[in-house]
Amino acid sequence: MAIHLTKESKVLVQGMTGGEGMKHTRRMLAAGTNVVGGVNPRKAGRTVDFDVPRSPNGLGGAPTAVPVYGSVAEGRRATGADVTVVFVPPAFAKAAVVEAADAGIGLAVVITEGIPVHDSVAFTAYAREKGTRVIGPNCPGLITPGQSNAGIIPADITKPGRIGLVSKSGTLTYQLMYELRDVGFSTCVGIGGDPVVGTTHIDCLAAFEDDPDTDLIVLIGEIGGDAEERAAAYIREHVTKPVVGYIAGFTAPEGKTMGHAGAIVSGSSGTARAKKEALEAVGVRVGSTPTETAKLVLALLEDRQRAV
Repeated sequence: MAIHLTKESKVLVQGMTGGEGMKHTRRMLAAGTNVVGGVNPRKAGRTVDFDVPRSPNGLGGAPTAVPVYGSVAEGRRATGADVTVVFVPPAFAKAAVVEAADAGIGLAVVITEGIPVHDSVAFTAYAREKGTRVIGPNCPGLITPGQSNAGIIPADITKPGRIGLVSKSGTLTYQLMYELRDVGFSTCVGIGGDPVVGTTHIDCLAAFEDDPDTDLIVLIGEIGGDAEERAAAYIREHVTKPVVGYIAGFTAPEGKTMGHAGAIVSGSSGTARAKKEALEAVGVRVGSTPTETAKLVLALLEDRQRAV
């Protein structure tokens, strides 16, 4: 099992023929992702040949020809695609997501950064009305190790396992995956750190709680906003599985935007300390560093094994 993405997922790549799209499509194919097509109206009807390297987990390793379609709707009709990964420039991201939602795509993973907030507000609301889940924008995507990888997350730094990971930060997603590589993950979701995102910590907590193959959840947050405080309230009422957390930004100066567009702090609201306290108040163990967070995960898993 996994959340949102499995080996059965059929993936389109909007912007596949651009530089970033080509590079990451090749990496997704190497991870075993079932990439069924690209989308570019100006290059419709062509086929792109990818020389796919074999990954350490034995996936990939064979040349793959991927067709290019003129629209998401055309690609979905031809392939049955249910996922799209968006690698288009910021000015075209809103139109790309609206097109995917109109085509009936169930999951749109928006990698693009620098999208105007008003565009993100518009396309996340539109997608929600159409029944399309948006992950991102400004995110690394998501990966179900050994099955599928939709986005830019490195596929060879971990293995399949029973930990679920949801994170605002791409870099910290990778670090925790690597720190816990000997244990492995069910699914890792990078939700993005912009002020407006399509999928929240709470959405992923709910999905991991319902996933029978996820035993423990890692939640990575960062300064700014109140998403982690709201996640804490949700955990208190709805999550029975153990949760380990990490909050980035304890040393950030007050009143400045740090890195992600959403990471701005005013007074005590949105501080790392306030988020840590909110999570700990509902039983979440919160590490002071990524390495300590990984050690907390391992300790909890050992406790569970001894209790069996």
